[in-house]
Amino acid sequence: MLTRYKMTMSYDGHLFHGFQLQPDQRTVQGTIEDALKKMTKGKRVIVQGSGRTDAGVHAVGQVIHFDYPGKTIPVHRMILALNSMMPTDIVFTDCQIMDENFHARYSIKGKWYRYRVSLDHFVNPFKRFYTGHFQYHLDIKKMQEAAKDLLGTHDFTSFAASGGQIEDKVRTIYYVNIRKNEEENEIIFDFIGSGFLYNMVRIMVAALLEIGNDRRPVHDLKRVILAKDRQEVRQTAQASGLYLYHVFYDEIPQKYRQDQGLMI
Repeated sequence: MLTRYKMTMSYDGHLFHGFQLQPDQRTVQGTIEDALKKMTKGKRVIVQGSGRTDAGVHAVGQVIHFDYPGKTIPVHRMILALNSMMPTDIVFTDCQIMDENFHARYSIKGKWYRYRVSLDHFVNPFKRFYTGHFQYHLDIKKMQEAAKDLLGTHDFTSFAASGGQIEDKVRTIYYVNIRKNEEENEIIFDFIGSGFLYNMVRIMVAALLEIGNDRRPVHDLKRVILAKDRQEVRQTAQASGLYLYHVFYDEIPQKYRQDQGLMI
């Protein structure tokens, strides 16, 4: 008998070589599968994630699923059992039992990524693994105006790093928000979309920072999107500032549908 568990987790990605299992590397998937192997007395349980975060990338709301063999464990006990076996840079925050049709990756309706940029003049030693860093002038209003050009359904080839396996580069961006956290002296970027290509969020952040620093015209992203050429945005923001913030399995709430009403 197999029981399918859906679990939500947070992790500090600094000391992980990404989410996906890799030989001889410390990964999030590998750490969880090792724990499940102990719980099942040697049986391998394959963990499926909502997405593969890169080395150094963090998660607040990563979602996984796995099929647990044997007797069904109540959800509260599953959280307790796994958390008791996790290192201190992983914690499970929610657990549900799902039917076999649920899939952590293929059942997704959208994802929310957050990116943090420290504006401190020098790199803050206490933030260096948890934010990007940009010490130069930024005009937030220009970035906010530019971000509107990302909304809607587009071919995002210009924002996809080489090395990605996916041929279809069309995605829909539902929501973009850029604000300043005065207390932390940070710029916070939030992106919600149907999905994101390899390094797409980090490349969009890099382009928006160039606009905020007057190195690109405010509406240059329209031209970049139409160009379908990665060379149009050569920079990629640091992995340290990126967080997988939330995964949507229901329709995107209306309050996040900034794309509606656009001519697409």
